[in-house]
Amino acid sequence: MPPAKKLIEVALPLDAINAASAREKSIRHGHPSTLHLWWARRPLAAARAVIFTSLVDDPDDPDANPGFVQACEKLPGDGPNVSAKGDSPRMRLFDFIERLVTWEATTDETIMGKARELIRIATDGNPPPLLDPFAGGGSIPLEAQRLGLEAHASDLNPVAVMINKAMIEIPPRFAGMAPVNPRDRADVLTPPPGPLPSELGRGSATRAGAWRGAAGLAADVRYYGEWMRERAFERIGHLYPKHNGETVIAWLWARTVISPNPAVNAPVPLASSFVLSKKRGRECWAKPVIEGNRVRFEVTEGKPPRDQDGTMVRRQGAKCIISGEPMTFDYIKQEGKAGRLGGTLLAIVTEGKRGRSYYSPNAEHVQIAESAKPAWRPVGEMEEGNQNVRGRMWGFRDFADLFTPRQLTALTTFSDLVHEARELATRDALAAGLEDDEQPLREDGCGARAYGEAVSVYLGMNVSKQANRTSAMCFWDRAGENVQQMFARQAIPMVWDFTEGNPFSTSSGNFLGHLEYTLNVLGGIPAGPQNGFARQEDALVTSAHARTLSTDPPYYDNIGYADLSDFFYVWLRPTIRAVYPEVFSTVLVPKSAELIASQFRHGSKNDAKEHFEDGMISTFANIRSFVAQDYPLTIYYAFRQQDAGFLQGSETSHVASTAWETMLSSLIDSRFSLIGTWPVRTELTRGLKSRVNALASSIVLVCRPRPEDAPATSRRRFLDALRRELPPAIAEMKTGSIAPVDLAQASIGPGMAIYSRYSAVLEADGTPLTVRAALGLINEALDETLEGAVADLDAETRFAIDWFTQKGHQSGDFGEANTLAQSKNTAVESVALAGLVEAKAGKVRLIHWQEYDPGGYEPARDQRPTVWEGAHHLIERLNHHGEMGAAALYNKLPGDIAASARDLAYRLYHICERKSWAEDALDYNTLVSSWSEITRLAASARSSGTTPDMFGD
Repeated sequence: MPPAKKLIEVALPLDAINAASAREKSIRHGHPSTLHLWWARRPLAAARAVIFTSLVDDPDDPDANPGFVQACEKLPGDGPNVSAKGDSPRMRLFDFIERLVTWEATTDETIMGKARELIRIATDGNPPPLLDPFAGGGSIPLEAQRLGLEAHASDLNPVAVMINKAMIEIPPRFAGMAPVNPRDRADVLTPPPGPLPSELGRGSATRAGAWRGAAGLAADVRYYGEWMRERAFERIGHLYPKHNGETVIAWLWARTVISPNPAVNAPVPLASSFVLSKKRGRECWAKPVIEGNRVRFEVTEGKPPRDQDGTMVRRQGAKCIISGEPMTFDYIKQEGKAGRLGGTLLAIVTEGKRGRSYYSPNAEHVQIAESAKPAWRPVGEMEEGNQNVRGRMWGFRDFADLFTPRQLTALTTFSDLVHEARELATRDALAAGLEDDEQPLREDGCGARAYGEAVSVYLGMNVSKQANRTSAMCFWDRAGENVQQMFARQAIPMVWDFTEGNPFSTSSGNFLGHLEYTLNVLGGIPAGPQNGFARQEDALVTSAHARTLSTDPPYYDNIGYADLSDFFYVWLRPTIRAVYPEVFSTVLVPKSAELIASQFRHGSKNDAKEHFEDGMISTFANIRSFVAQDYPLTIYYAFRQQDAGFLQGSETSHVASTAWETMLSSLIDSRFSLIGTWPVRTELTRGLKSRVNALASSIVLVCRPRPEDAPATSRRRFLDALRRELPPAIAEMKTGSIAPVDLAQASIGPGMAIYSRYSAVLEADGTPLTVRAALGLINEALDETLEGAVADLDAETRFAIDWFTQKGHQSGDFGEANTLAQSKNTAVESVALAGLVEAKAGKVRLIHWQEYDPGGYEPARDQRPTVWEGAHHLIERLNHHGEMGAAALYNKLPGDIAASARDLAYRLYHICERKSWAEDALDYNTLVSSWSEITRLAASARSSGTTPDMFGD
């Protein structure tokens, strides 16, 4: 008897999972992403849903675990899925999952306890250990632990290893312990006689129920962090003077370079803007005052004249503010590499009585800044030529060069104090009664020494995190009036006007503010119920720590994790190397084995491609050797098929991206079958270009080991299966309102599921059909499916689709348009009467929705209603009046038109993507992405007998 399918292999409440994942991107308080910066971290909601649904059966499957089915039948039956789709075990489980993935459920033990219970029942009391061999920011192992699994996280990158140790390995070891610091110990009551409850840890001064989870550890991190801040201020507080009796938040600087004009021969500012504040009613700027060959600045209210707002010239270089002479980027780079870039103070920002106050520079503050002398500098040189580390090309050779002397003094002082805090915490732990066993944390110690080391890990990570807002590559947010982090994107940038924040203030970037984020995370992570293990291992050779696996591997060449991590590593190494010497054994982060296709590192594009391909094949072959047959393997992938296609005559040839080809080839060559794919909303997108050209989702690949006796098949049978199985799969995805931007990626799943179920797909000559060729055929089948979905629409709409494909919104010849219209069994005059085109002076042009009368369309009065017009009026209403306004129109449209508008939007998006028409593509993507909410609001209005406000007011 075949095993019951796991829920993720059959169906998911995708809308709810995506909504929770998208919402999570804006949550900061207590979110693990605030423990320490990492790139491309998966949302907890997505990780939780994927792990849970990989372990539990589909309760509607006849072969499902009977005990699990009964448990699902006992779940509440009053949720939206049961109400909308009928009462069944699967719908009840869907309603539970919708509660499980919310941010509020993260610390709701009632919901999490029920999830663990359901997993135990589904796995016959033996939840499998889970491994993530590319653990990165740790969302997957953290959620595995939260769901009651033994979590194993491995990564080659030591920064990632420390993030995972801080989340899944250290907290369970000291769960339930009371703090050891004297302030909190004074409030701890002596426990009652007899043995302590088992969940309360080992501290002799533990009060039952008072310090659950990692609360005691968090209290100690707070105490010793505050102690560090006090000691640091005693030592270097003189470097952070007040101004006008107010605490300084930041000093705003501009870099300088010697003017190339011999008559000037003096430093001149390199500033992208002289604006200091854009806050309404509080606008001000640093006005340059030229005195001979010297430039000073005066804070001035209002906005600067356009011709005086900065000295940098976009894509060209800069101009000398004294002589007006151009200064090329080549000249500035040359001066930077010669060590001749300097800095000039633009303004001083303080915490005034009515908010931020801006003051002109003064000599005393400049002199104090220049007087700072750090005791030591972090060791590490940036790689020359690396485009992701842009400071190197401007003369910043070492990572220490990215900081001012005052910033280095602050960070080295805090780093040194971590060692002192470790010793102090260890002494206090001994006084609190912890064992004096000298067993270190790295050897599973749980006595006084290990506890002091554990506290210092979080303090050291706080110093590392502090560096992100305490570097000379931070910038001033002129609208929000705060210090912004250096890593605003996945690169170390070059910033011309930079900000030097005050770590002793109460504003953004201060030491205690960073510490508070750490404490909020510690208070919300599970600290069990199972242990966690984080190891530094290469994924190619990682050992079998687990029976099931979920992971988020690197995305080809998208992010250079090791190069970027060096920035933090040079601070973590001197701070906590004594605790984990094996993790910090190298001077910088290991790079040669990192599994990315870095042309910079491997010398050529082809060599980089081979490194990535060979590494992926070896990794999945290794995984195949130990992963259990009982549960599916899940892999997140967010690399877009960017090579969309190119025209050859009247046909379109499709080229799959190398990244996708490599990932799928690696899985299939390692004898995995792809069961399906789910587009899970994991990416934060901003702006027009990113919303159209970047994925909104990660595609979760669901895989199983392929049977050893899998048969081969022919190309013809593969195509027949594609045409038979892809259309219903696409239709199912559409019911979840998958965004058009994600559809091409998601369609890979059902297509490759067919391809990978066979040991080989053979061409007519007996040679294997490659993965690249199969992806091209899947793309062509997607085209056919989308085209077929609109094949039966009204003739006017079918004309408009083809005319749009040829001309977009540009005019074309009447004769050409009429020939096309006749082929659709209509005429240009009919299309014009339907309101789709403007036909005059021998030209025909599609009418853009922006030309429609806002809110003026009444379907009941339309004598020639078409799907094209209905869809574009929905876009107009959505843009001008929101989802409520679109829902009101939806309820007024004829049923067949309303139902078909979404299919049309998918088809038109696909056309726009191929043509690179970003603005039009955005309209169609937004309509489909909003479809679930539009139809929900429309249905709610119908059931209540009300009419939504037509204009969404």
